[in-house]
Amino acid sequence: MNKLLIFSFLLLVTTPFSAQEKKIKAYLDLKEFYNPAAGAYVEIQLQFSGISTHLKNIGDSALQSTLVIYMDIFQKDSLITSSSYLLNSPQFLLRDSIVEDFYEIKRFALAPGDYNLKLEISDVGDPKRNKINGTESFTIKNVYDKPSLSDITVAEYAVPSTAGGIFQKSGYQIIPMLSNFFPKELTQMPIYFESYNTNQLQSAKVTFKKEFINASNNKVLDVYTSTQSFDTSVVIPHLSLIDIEMLETGSYILKLTMLDNQENELCSTNIPFERSNEVSSGLVTSEIILDPAFQNSIPKDSVAFYLESLIPIARPAEVKNIIATLKTKDGDKCRKHLQAFWIKSSESNSLYESWIRYKKQVDFVEKVYGNNFQDGYETDRGRVYLKYGSPSSLINKETSPSEYPYEIWTYNKIGVFSNRRFVFYNPDLVNRAYRLLHSDMVGELKNPSWPQILSKRNTVNGNVDNPNANNVDHWGGNSNDYYRQY
Repeated sequence: MNKLLIFSFLLLVTTPFSAQEKKIKAYLDLKEFYNPAAGAYVEIQLQFSGISTHLKNIGDSALQSTLVIYMDIFQKDSLITSSSYLLNSPQFLLRDSIVEDFYEIKRFALAPGDYNLKLEISDVGDPKRNKINGTESFTIKNVYDKPSLSDITVAEYAVPSTAGGIFQKSGYQIIPMLSNFFPKELTQMPIYFESYNTNQLQSAKVTFKKEFINASNNKVLDVYTSTQSFDTSVVIPHLSLIDIEMLETGSYILKLTMLDNQENELCSTNIPFERSNEVSSGLVTSEIILDPAFQNSIPKDSVAFYLESLIPIARPAEVKNIIATLKTKDGDKCRKHLQAFWIKSSESNSLYESWIRYKKQVDFVEKVYGNNFQDGYETDRGRVYLKYGSPSSLINKETSPSEYPYEIWTYNKIGVFSNRRFVFYNPDLVNRAYRLLHSDMVGELKNPSWPQILSKRNTVNGNVDNPNANNVDHWGGNSNDYYRQY
């Protein structure tokens, strides 16, 4: 089903908040799924820009907006079903300068046929000015009496869960990504879809094929084609990550196909997307002439160590090549691979200097972050340090009355991103084995529940809209304050 941008106008924050003339910024997507007990249904996915809504004070410490949502579904001129309700945004702390997007999902069971959705959204804080309308046509297919596939959802955030709520689906909590644009910073495409009635097939297994198709010439990119088999069942949920780091700029179609045991196509579904990326050529190590100065900087017994230390800054495809070279246990090949990596990665005429700078960083993280079962570059803190450099500020709390030992790293700038934060913690309390718990950096682990996980005395689950609903303030629990003050 097609994606619809309902409204995309947003003023830059250049005036006091109360004086801003805003319009709600919202996105809509429609997906079709099937429930054997209830039949086909449409899933209406909405994403709201929190800063574009009218935020009001909640007590003395938080802000929250309230939207009025009207949904009417028509078939021709007949109203089939409708829903109207108030939607509260998450509460945003006054001390926090970040107001994030929030999401809504509504589902309607519908018989096969053509429909029109009429959607109206207004802001309780400013109902006359901050109001938008939209309509979208969609079709419920009559295909669920045989093996079939749902629509594809690209996920912003997806984890196994039994917590329930509107974002729960087949054992996962899934926040949809309502955009079909993937910049170079996004190196993976998380997708979710479902297959139905494969138990009607003659065989005990069913195969699914993933393909990328170049939309400009309809050619299949063979390097991205893969197949995977599953046991047949009434419903099979599928959640997977597709590596797109080396996918060049262009327009593409992700196609998923169900195949029988004779590799005959039974059905398919697809989703278009746009990619913006700069891809450089791969490494060629066979022609490398070893540079004496470069090689003399690497002790004979440390060649494999320093080659493996490149993994934190290497692309996924390069990581595979590094691992393959390490498996050969050929010192000469490892030396050539090391040198070839820096020939490709370094600025002109700075091969040796670039390598020495990085080597010093590797030696530093080995000394500071290594432990008795991990080298420094294998630890989460070491990886982040090597990938992004030294943090602009660092808060270290090795003792806390109610929290595990933790560190909060803040980077003023990482590429095009500003004010990115990383939270590490040590739940084992030994070995300096700090793990990454949460980050707001694109491509890193994002865990909205990090404050409650960090707190040993408060582990009651919240919900996906407010994961820390039950994580009340407690004596000695200052991690939230430290996290939000930068």
